[in-house]
Amino acid sequence: MVHIKDVLKLYNRFGRILSTEEPRIFFLKKYSTALNFTAYVFTYLQYTWNMEIQIAVAKVNKYAVSESGDTLEVVERPTGGLSVVLADGQTSGRGAKAVSMMVVRKVIGLIAEGVRDGAAARAASDALFADKSGKVTCTLNIASVDLHSKTIVLTRNNPVPVFICRGEEIDSHNEDSASLGTSRNVRPIITELGLETGLTIVIFTDGVSHAGERRGQPMDIGETIRSLIEDQDPTPQQLADSLLAHAVSLDDNRPADDISVLVLKVSARTGDDVRRMNVRLPING
Repeated sequence: MVHIKDVLKLYNRFGRILSTEEPRIFFLKKYSTALNFTAYVFTYLQYTWNMEIQIAVAKVNKYAVSESGDTLEVVERPTGGLSVVLADGQTSGRGAKAVSMMVVRKVIGLIAEGVRDGAAARAASDALFADKSGKVTCTLNIASVDLHSKTIVLTRNNPVPVFICRGEEIDSHNEDSASLGTSRNVRPIITELGLETGLTIVIFTDGVSHAGERRGQPMDIGETIRSLIEDQDPTPQQLADSLLAHAVSLDDNRPADDISVLVLKVSARTGDDVRRMNVRLPING
């Protein structure tokens, strides 16, 4: 019997040779005889194509610092889909905020014009290097849902890893990656994933990975994510909130750095065609 994961891998491989105008069922008809798929697989695949993307973010400032050095923005892509851009300026406070905002503005402006994510990241790095003479750095993560290629594209200029979850399988993508602004030759790490239900991506700034270090109890992020997913099957917002809360607790409820957690999940669509966004911004007197 053919396993569903194998079918999805084959579709992601062969589907790229088909033009976007051709219905995906063409793939099934073309390869069904050769691959000997069963009828229930066809039904399953047609069902999984009715998907939706859920994105959640949780952010908190460094303790006793009024302004976060992390900046996050969402921009629609001109060819369909959207991109979430997360930047973390060096240190914290107003100076870091100014840097991260400059980087994010540069990136989302280029993406909105149709520039590819990797090129946008390199352009932002060059601009930061020219402006700060290599003395200030900034990390960058871009998570793009590209409806033209039917993929999720992850662009990373950040030493902190990205976690990709498929059911019980949790992979840490921790290839060496340089922050923006360190030189004129900075290149991002790019990972492209086919859209599939059950796919969850967890992205965060270094406030998570450094949480607990002051007490000698750093977080095991992979195991924390595993326990949350296996025990609770959380929504993206619940997962982001739980990771942030755990990081804050490891810092004795006094975060040692700005913390941002971004969770993107692909799930089977059960609702209507309305796009929705919710934002909660606490205001302190």
